[in-house]
Amino acid sequence: MPNEGEALRILVVEDEKQVASFIKKGLQEEAHAVDVATNGPDGEFLAQTSSYDLIVLDLMLPGKDGVEVCKTLRARKVRTPILMLTARDSLEAKVEGLDSGADDYLTKPFAFEEFLARVRALLRRDSTGDSASLRVGELALDRNTRKAQRGTREIVLTSREYSLLEFFMRRSGKVLSRAVIAEHVWGLDFDPQSNVIDVTVSHLRIKVDRGASFAMIRTVRGAGYMLCEEDDK
Repeated sequence: MPNEGEALRILVVEDEKQVASFIKKGLQEEAHAVDVATNGPDGEFLAQTSSYDLIVLDLMLPGKDGVEVCKTLRARKVRTPILMLTARDSLEAKVEGLDSGADDYLTKPFAFEEFLARVRALLRRDSTGDSASLRVGELALDRNTRKAQRGTREIVLTSREYSLLEFFMRRSGKVLSRAVIAEHVWGLDFDPQSNVIDVTVSHLRIKVDRGASFAMIRTVRGAGYMLCEEDDK
């Protein structure tokens, strides 16, 4: 389970377009990758076939309601934390949602700050105790402040560069294909014809490797990219 402050891959299952857009935009501004499903069956399918750090699940959905989706996911051993949303604020509705397997419950309308607080609480609850900082060789990333350093040099990152660097560091030494990067950093709505991954990696590489004795972010021809801890020469 990711630590608090880490960029996440989140599934939002919400049929109200304005609410879904509000949540997605806010989460993306926090550097998270967000996929949206607008009905119960699609949300259930995505939750079972893709890897998510968190599921935001509306109670009232077309096709299959949130309670039934939640029950199905738990019965099929999907253990991803679920934050259930509903316009119903009765005690019975809350109990029904939690009894179905949801981890928390939030009544609409809500302030986005409260929503983020609930997300952070769920992450702390499921945290394995990982450090709030990542280090690969001389490269360090503080996931609380979202600041990076290579040696003593501070690296200023955009929101997307932060998400990408964190993903590289969590998988240092492994070749990451463009498809894998797109799925975990950009989400399912990523345009596969776009060159934005290559452009973002290029910008990040300039920032990380500028003035250094060796390049940490490397292109693996025909395969993708990888972050290396040491110079292999």
